Amino acid sequence: MSIALKQVFNKDKTFRPKRKFEPGTQRFELHKRAQASLNSGVDLKAAVQLPSGEDQNDWVAVHVVDFFNRINLIYGTICEFCTEQTCPVMSGGPKYEYRWQDDLKYKKPTALPAPQYMNLLMDWIEVQINNEDIFPTCVGVPFPKNFLQICKKILCRLFRVFVHVYIHHFDRVIVMGAEAHVNTCYKHFYYFVTEMNLIDRKELEPLMCSQRKIQMAASLKYP
Repeated sequence: MSIALKQVFNKDKTFRPKRKFEPGTQRFELHKRAQASLNSGVDLKAAVQLPSGEDQNDWVAVHVVDFFNRINLIYGTICEFCTEQTCPVMSGGPKYEYRWQDDLKYKKPTALPAPQYMNLLMDWIEVQINNEDIFPTCVGVPFPKNFLQICKKILCRLFRVFVHVYIHHFDRVIVMGAEAHVNTCYKHFYYFVTEMNLIDRKELEPLMCSQRKIQMAASLKYP
């Protein structure tokens, strides 16, 4: 592994602190199982399938937190190049612009520079995944009825980070020698959200349209 690629995994580069699972919990065991599957080189399409007998909400919760950590790390490696000057609008090329709305300060969709959008996004996700009423950590505490809807919104917004990095900062990823890691992370994310039906296909269009430009790994086929 190159020195540059090692920097991708450097905890000091993480955009936000990592959320971890408590040892001894069911979610911790699911997380270990998911990581073991990935590390064993198993086909990613198989790795994202819900294990027999496991709860769907637990499986989704594990992956949402894991993707938050991974995407955090990826954006953290390029965030110094994502400024209000280089990225005055949060976008994925000229055709796609993402506006922020949180029903608090920004009650209507608002155009923001990419780094400001990213900060608000990561803050918002942290609040969701650290909320015990949404992501319960105690055994026996049920997930809320709208849990999957919340996760769909989180994953949809995390996907926009991939879009922005690929379209506007992939040159930096290549310079760092980290494109294989980022591509694998994206493929893992893509296969999971499509397997579990957690993102509208229309949201995936920006990267499907830009597949040649970003030179996605040849094994990634869109149905």
